[in-house]
Amino acid sequence: MFAPTKVWRRWHRRVNVQQKRFAVTSALAASALPALVFARGHAIDKVPEIPLVISQSAFANLDKTKNAVTLLKSVGAYDDVQKTIDTRKIRAGKGKRRNRRYQQHLGPLVVYDEHGPLTRAFRNIPGVELAQVSRLNLLRLAPGGHLGRFVIWTSGAFAKLDSIFGTWTEASEQKKGFTLPRAKTFNSDLARLINSDEIQSVLRPKKTQAKRAFRGNPLRNIGFLVKLNPYAVNQRRAEILRSAPGKRKAVDPAAAKVKAKAVSKKAKIVKKNRAAFYKQLTAPVK
Repeated sequence: MFAPTKVWRRWHRRVNVQQKRFAVTSALAASALPALVFARGHAIDKVPEIPLVISQSAFANLDKTKNAVTLLKSVGAYDDVQKTIDTRKIRAGKGKRRNRRYQQHLGPLVVYDEHGPLTRAFRNIPGVELAQVSRLNLLRLAPGGHLGRFVIWTSGAFAKLDSIFGTWTEASEQKKGFTLPRAKTFNSDLARLINSDEIQSVLRPKKTQAKRAFRGNPLRNIGFLVKLNPYAVNQRRAEILRSAPGKRKAVDPAAAKVKAKAVSKKAKIVKKNRAAFYKQLTAPVK
């Protein structure tokens, strides 16, 4: 990027509010699919369920980092934290001299309802980030534009989602004019849809022989030449007739001998005249 510290550079882009809300709800829905969470690289083998919701009482007196680590180990989420710690490395390049010396992957995201001691307990664990449920950040839910962040919910925060984003039957209480987006298809199993009796009954039978397009050389293939130039048949016929030897008439030997003598005599006269002409051209001028 050229001149990244100039004040006139266009740093921000305006995005429609509905579009941002749609992105946040999509990121929340993706965080509830284990396949996407696995695909993003999180270690959730020992996690009992996705999405992971922990009771509010477990976070009540959580004011120490060691207690937060104990809680993560008890629910099987510390493997993802350990994986984050193992990825920590020194940055390559000049960034190591600009207050960003180390790089590491992101771990779980803890979403809470109300501020409390848990914000101090989790803030010092590598890779763990916190977010308040009413101020969810899209860059935290889908870092780098990749869906499937491993999210740990408090029970109070998880219960508040319906009032914030609404449901398919009730509108949102906090976001005016926002309705929860619906999926275009209720069944995402494409193979099951295609092989269903309703669809297979109206499909055409499978083609046994595929028809391939023929690309011929018009210089060698007369059939392909006719497709490009229908008049080529008449041209080819005229060419054949023009080059045909045809029938020869019987030649009289005596007449041929007389004709040959006449041609020879004419050639001698032409040669004699040509010699006299050149001799006159090369003669010295008097």
